[in-house]
Amino acid sequence: MTENERPDGWGFETRAIHVGQDPEPITGAVTVPVFQTSTFAQEAVGKHSGYEYARTGNPTRTALETAFASMEHAAFGVAFASGLAAEDAILRLLSPGDHVVMGNDAYGGTFRLISKVFGAMGVTWSAVDLTDPSTLADTWPANTKLVWVETPTNPLLTVVDIAEVAGIVDAHPEARLVVDNTFATPYLQNPLLHGADIVVHSTTKYLGGHSDVVGGFVATNDGEVDTHLRFIQNAVGAVPGPWDCYLTLRGAKTLGVRMDRHLTNAAAIVDQLLSHSAVSTVLYPGLDTHPGHAAAARQMSGFGGMVSFRAAGGRDAAMRIVEACELFTLAESLGAVESLIEHPGVMTHASAEGSPLEVPDDLVRLSVGIESIADLQADLAQALDTV
Repeated sequence: MTENERPDGWGFETRAIHVGQDPEPITGAVTVPVFQTSTFAQEAVGKHSGYEYARTGNPTRTALETAFASMEHAAFGVAFASGLAAEDAILRLLSPGDHVVMGNDAYGGTFRLISKVFGAMGVTWSAVDLTDPSTLADTWPANTKLVWVETPTNPLLTVVDIAEVAGIVDAHPEARLVVDNTFATPYLQNPLLHGADIVVHSTTKYLGGHSDVVGGFVATNDGEVDTHLRFIQNAVGAVPGPWDCYLTLRGAKTLGVRMDRHLTNAAAIVDQLLSHSAVSTVLYPGLDTHPGHAAAARQMSGFGGMVSFRAAGGRDAAMRIVEACELFTLAESLGAVESLIEHPGVMTHASAEGSPLEVPDDLVRLSVGIESIADLQADLAQALDTV
């Protein structure tokens, strides 16, 4: 089975538009309605239509969970109010004394959640170079229950071979492999097909795709994990509202066509950066010189819309570049139709400063949007020329 097919023959784009989204049976509405209600009438005590209270379940949320699970080739999918709420629910599988292994350039928010929040509760962690899985095999920490992978990583765009890491984790039945698939999206990569146990997304990013909604999602084929996630979803209550679900579901319908444009634009921006004297290093998995290029080619159907580079003039040059852009908006977040630029060390990854996950201070991260490529290149050119 290929990344974007399923046994019944439906491709990715068809599933994104139709799975879980049949016309509404009473009115025939083609689009899943926004069920903007906090509670549902019951025919008798304890006898209801499957919905009783909106924290526990909502039809708009059900449609999103069904569709997104299909995109990830998962039996189960659970939606949350944010990507970090989704990660929090996964991490609640742990108990004091359990250990988490994460990559040594994980997203700053993930690092903060694991090290500061769960660390204070007795969970231990270590940061490992997961591009060399033998290191993990040779130094497997006692009580490891989760191995947390991002691929490509945020913001260094490191690629981890999911299947290789899964093979190591499988040798430890007490442990599970979690893959953050936010950068790749389910259009380009399906970690469950490569041996992951759990996949997590910030749906704020490419899945929503329009910088207008915050959300998170977890996919799995493990029924025990699904039962845990649904308990946490209901008991803790970090759920997306129906309007958030509607916007995210609407955004995901065009994920395939948007990603095709992101890929094309990103490749053109990479070529531009490679030839400019203000840039010392370009980080992009699509480059033959990228250390993870071969792994990315095996497990991804495209190399993504995220590009990072290091400024030849150091931190000050990086700051000048990000502040000089006009069409590339200086802002946190990523994965939307508009292009964004940021300085990770000061912005999204400030929480990792002074830790093993600290990012270079000359690093610039680009989320390449779907605007006209000539306009993006002109804006970036004038910003680079300020250095």
